[in-house]
Amino acid sequence: MHNGTTVDPQRALGTVLGSAVGDALGAPFEFGPEGAFSARFPAAGCGGEMCGGGGWDPGEGTDDTQMAVLVGESLVERGGLEPPDVFRRFQRWAAADPKDIGLQTEDVLTGGESWDRAAAAHFEVNLRAAGNGALMRASTSAVYFARQGREATMDAGRRLSALTHGDPAAWEGTAVLHELVRVALGGGDPLAALPATLDEVPVAHRPRYTTVLAPDWHPDLATEFNGAVWPCLGSAVWAVRTTDSYEDAVRAAVDLGGDTDTVAAVTGSLAGAVYGVDGIPRRWLDALHVPLPGFDGRVLRAPELAALTRRLTVQL
Repeated sequence: MHNGTTVDPQRALGTVLGSAVGDALGAPFEFGPEGAFSARFPAAGCGGEMCGGGGWDPGEGTDDTQMAVLVGESLVERGGLEPPDVFRRFQRWAAADPKDIGLQTEDVLTGGESWDRAAAAHFEVNLRAAGNGALMRASTSAVYFARQGREATMDAGRRLSALTHGDPAAWEGTAVLHELVRVALGGGDPLAALPATLDEVPVAHRPRYTTVLAPDWHPDLATEFNGAVWPCLGSAVWAVRTTDSYEDAVRAAVDLGGDTDTVAAVTGSLAGAVYGVDGIPRRWLDALHVPLPGFDGRVLRAPELAALTRRLTVQL
């Protein structure tokens, strides 16, 4: 079952905390213009970037991190992936009126269909279901499955994505992110792993991912809004490729504008896996807090997220 992928605990913490920090950092800038972040915070390291706004408190995590926590808690409490359990947790959360929830995700979770039919039924009606809503919540599952090797990691990404997204294109993006994080958790270079990873993507979906993950691709070349799965993943990989620190990667992600919380969350998960938790500015971790609607008023801060991550890495 295991292929010997050794997960570095500091990189695992970087993945989960890095995604949450990116999410909270990007939230106030969502749907804003390109360059808004650096216009307000021109130099790295100056502080105050967890500024809040747009309905978000400074350092507050959005649905991206809330759903990642629900996935992670299901994995550790159930001892593996039980899709019906994950779906029930998602439903409980969606029913509690979270501040932010994707339109597609909300439709799927509140439509009354069973866990194994809801996303497919939505896709049959809408024919558009390749949003980034499964990509955004992948940090905890990527850490959990990494030790089981590439095939299990990518399969889990697809199965978790399919709970809310009926378009297989969205499944493949989540699978690719899972695998890139897995490589980084073992100390490898996720960018160097891209060709082999793309070989695992079904031929029907490979060209579009090959385009956005190419070394010469830039987010300005995107043909869709970065709320779609392809440009979101491509933007995250671009941000990691063109910078040399966690801080600069997520700054670049937020500066793209658009769906800033999710692009920065995805970037943060990959950059956190590459640079480890020590690469995340302490001032950002100190401000981080993730309310969990529907779960007894719980609010997770960095220590609670770190504790969850450690449980994800000690599975049998």
